[in-house]
Amino acid sequence: MSATSEKREIVVEARGIHKHFGQTHVLKGVDLSVEKGEVVVIIGPSGGGKSTFLRTLNFLDKPESGVIKVAGMTMGQADGGTLSDAGLSRQRQQIGMVFQQFNLFSHMTALQNVMCGPIHVLKTPQAEAMADAKRLLALVGLADKENNYPGQLSGGQQQRVAIARALAMHPTVMLFDEPTSSLDPEMVAEVLQVMLDLSERGMTMVIVTHEVQFARKAADRILFMEDGRIIEEGRPEAIMGSPRNERTKQFLNMVLGEV
Repeated sequence: MSATSEKREIVVEARGIHKHFGQTHVLKGVDLSVEKGEVVVIIGPSGGGKSTFLRTLNFLDKPESGVIKVAGMTMGQADGGTLSDAGLSRQRQQIGMVFQQFNLFSHMTALQNVMCGPIHVLKTPQAEAMADAKRLLALVGLADKENNYPGQLSGGQQQRVAIARALAMHPTVMLFDEPTSSLDPEMVAEVLQVMLDLSERGMTMVIVTHEVQFARKAADRILFMEDGRIIEEGRPEAIMGSPRNERTKQFLNMVLGEV
């Protein structure tokens, strides 16, 4: 868990976020501020808007109203006007995202998958990109798998490559959308350990997960989200030990059996 300090920079700020899909009002005025080095974990029942909210933070799902700022930039805007797709892509370089699916290039080795973004997007020299990719694969425990193709890796290993690939862009914040939901149970722990290591290193992270025990260990703050709203938030010991909201208590009682 990241260390606390008296005053920290706000890295992610969302205010009044609303999102519809057709007639369905998915996000209903969501607010969030995330400080540099903070780990925020969002829990709650399926269909509550957690993943949609995460995707609005980097404008993969553009909100109809509200303002999102990441690293001081207002997402989707520049000088009061709407950004082009190219401009939005540049803004997204500040945000690393790890999805449920790994989305690795099957024809590239693990090393090549991690190198490709810095080389083609950031125009990093190949030697520098390779050295950084090797460092990151070692960081996620895959130094011995750099020449393996995705098809030669387990699901947990592929997800760790995906994490290294996102880190290779040197993002200001990392977003994780249910990163273990596609994994067999025995592979979940290795991915969660990498994420826990990142939190210890001070990486700013917003994580949507059903792994409530992981949230207890890694989070500086836990948000409980349902029906497009943040119902409750607080320190892990408060949310897990004595939630104020009855709906939070019901949810945790169901998944933990101890509240």
